[in-house]
Amino acid sequence: MKKYFKYIKRYKGYFIFGPVFKIIESVCEVFLPYITADIINVGTKTGDISYIISNGLYMIGLAALMLISSITSGYLAIKGAAYLAKDLRRDVFSRIQEYSFKNIDDFSPGALITRITNDITQIQTFTQSSMRMALKAPILLVGSVIMAVVMCRPLAATVAVIVPILVLLTYYLIRTASPRYTVMQEGLDKLNSVTKETLTNEKVIKSFAREDYEKVKFSDVNAGLTDKSINALKVMIWFRPTSRLAINAAIIAVLWIGGNNIASGTIEIGTLTAFIGYLNQILNALNSMANVFLRFSRAAASDKRISQVFAEVIDISDDDAASPGKTVERGDIEFRNVYFRYYKGNPEKVLDDVSFTVKSGQTVGIIGSTGSGKTTLVSLIPRLYDADDGEVVIDGVNVKDYSLSNLRKHVAMVLQVNTLFSGTIEENLRWGNEDASPEDMREACRAACADEFIDTFEYGYQSELEQGADNLSGGQKQRLCIARALLKKPKILILDDSTSAVDTSTEARIRRGLKEYLPEATKLIIAQRITSVIDADLIIVMEKGRIAGAGRHEDLIKTCQPYREIYYSQKEDKEDS
Repeated sequence: MKKYFKYIKRYKGYFIFGPVFKIIESVCEVFLPYITADIINVGTKTGDISYIISNGLYMIGLAALMLISSITSGYLAIKGAAYLAKDLRRDVFSRIQEYSFKNIDDFSPGALITRITNDITQIQTFTQSSMRMALKAPILLVGSVIMAVVMCRPLAATVAVIVPILVLLTYYLIRTASPRYTVMQEGLDKLNSVTKETLTNEKVIKSFAREDYEKVKFSDVNAGLTDKSINALKVMIWFRPTSRLAINAAIIAVLWIGGNNIASGTIEIGTLTAFIGYLNQILNALNSMANVFLRFSRAAASDKRISQVFAEVIDISDDDAASPGKTVERGDIEFRNVYFRYYKGNPEKVLDDVSFTVKSGQTVGIIGSTGSGKTTLVSLIPRLYDADDGEVVIDGVNVKDYSLSNLRKHVAMVLQVNTLFSGTIEENLRWGNEDASPEDMREACRAACADEFIDTFEYGYQSELEQGADNLSGGQKQRLCIARALLKKPKILILDDSTSAVDTSTEARIRRGLKEYLPEATKLIIAQRITSVIDADLIIVMEKGRIAGAGRHEDLIKTCQPYREIYYSQKEDKEDS
């Protein structure tokens, strides 16, 4: 738990004075039954009204002090725990932002969401309850036991029996519940993952009329979480009535023994009343301690999961960069005998001995069947993944020697999945360049043919996009993503099948726009249609992770069988249509 000390130190005022006020409240509470006994034994017995009033006022003063201390300690506990959770949540989120694609692949999105939300909430809840009860409960327990024994020795044996029983019950609760909370949090992970997947793909679900299937799937996962939650929480259901039964049995025994002692004059009524009050305080203290330990069990399970986020070894970083201050100046690209596997123990390579050279300003088309390694190939350029063997070199420098910031600042990539965010069109475009002027945005959108539809919107660039830009068509999303990448004015532009949703006429205009807008940038275009790359300076044909051919269209038609097959199959399809 050492990682939380820095947050506690940052807000030490809350974490110091919160417990101090709780100690004051606890001490006052321990003395209240003693004063009650004194009023009954002295004031009531002798009929001394002034004695009763003076001690009653003393009790009121203690109660007021308890009230003030309780409110103050509660306020400080809530604020201290909330600030700790805020900073921890920020640090966990920041850590995730440092992850590479491989690191993100190690966690499901649902699992990361649960860690940032529910798991940190468990830490916050435990921190808050600890500040309020971690000191109060032991003080109340020890103080009540001491006062009960001192005030009434004949009944001390009852305390000696009941306290160990309640301690054993508390121990059993903690030991039984702790592993069950870990299982419950894992169930919550699964529920979050299923919920996210279902809501994200709602349109696909409706188009296939699979609502009933998804309802059953969600119900199964939800029922599983319910069972795990009940299994974790039912221990507490047994604890409270069992502990209350033990205290009530002890009270009956105390009343029986105390009643006989009162009759014989050994014990006074006020003392017996105070003793019963202390028994209830002992029960309340043990219940509070049980709650603290129970919350600790949940927090410990959550802490392990949060620790996994921090402990994840980030495989792509600037730590070994030989030239962190160097920037990409031209955009020359060279692959030197590059090998890559997603699963390092898998003998099958996704990229197998890939080598080629691209000069700055050239347009490179990359084509091949599904699963041939096209996207993986371009993902190594901005270091979304690192090659297992071989080198990826830009401007004569290994990409691993650049800082990630300087490398990615000059590489723009439009991925297969067109991701836009809720907000205005302008806000989305500014991801490419936050300082872009309105004219810069219009030029980039003209080059990407996005101005054609933006100008038809009532609010133009201030038009609001829904989450995931669901109020745009697939082709509109692609053109906006291309415009966003162009605003970055990169040295290297990568388009990963980024014009598949637009017609061939619009695609041709986009290609012309790219040449005019970024004449000196190196462009890599992954495409399924040969017409998308037919005029490229270099066409690379991928097949099963290897380069099956490389050259211009005229050369590949003569020398590369896979390219010929793709070309003629698409030509026949076009003629048939």
